[in-house]
Amino acid sequence: MATDLLLYGAKGSPFVRKVEVLLAEKGLAFEIEAVMPFPAPEWFVAINPAKRIPVLRDRSVGTEGAAGTIPDSSAICAYLERKHPSPVLYPHDAYGYGRAIWYEEYADSELAQRIGLGIFRPTVLNRLFGREPDLETARKTLTEALPPQFDYLEGEVGERDFLLGQALSIADISIASQFVNLEYAGGRIDAQRWPRLSAYIAKLHARPSFAACIATERKIFPPAEPLV
Repeated sequence: MATDLLLYGAKGSPFVRKVEVLLAEKGLAFEIEAVMPFPAPEWFVAINPAKRIPVLRDRSVGTEGAAGTIPDSSAICAYLERKHPSPVLYPHDAYGYGRAIWYEEYADSELAQRIGLGIFRPTVLNRLFGREPDLETARKTLTEALPPQFDYLEGEVGERDFLLGQALSIADISIASQFVNLEYAGGRIDAQRWPRLSAYIAKLHARPSFAACIATERKIFPPAEPLV
């Protein structure tokens, strides 16, 4: 089925996944075109000088060059929410909206730095590129750098199903997207130490939007041996 929405990116990126899940939750058809950012092809740099994935092209706006394109997962998700407001994935009230943006930024910076740079890249990406996995760095990150983040999220989740209100939001999508990469690298949330966080992530990953994405990615990232 023809669609106006084309997503440039690579499977395994938590930022590409974040957009894919949001698109699925909104029931929007899209195509994905594989683009590896290291090194990024020249045509991609021309539409996103930051050289990072993903980039969305809305072909109803433009089909050539930078016309119709939006780089950055957060900008893409905000655009899609404005253009396709149902179901609502950003709270309407000012405080809820601000908290949602905070959680998204927290996921994209604090969690991404630790899970992506500290665990996923030294293990999974090293293996993909034919290098020895740096298990020492990954284990140190999991046992020293991530527990304070897990403590924070355990408190934020509390007894709720979702971080904000009674419905899924961009906050949940952003947080859960990062944890997929932790699992691909063999990292686990200790369910005895962080029971609420563990149950929260498991429930989100079981949603059809996440489950379909993960099932496709598993063809590239098979189950890994536990890090600890």
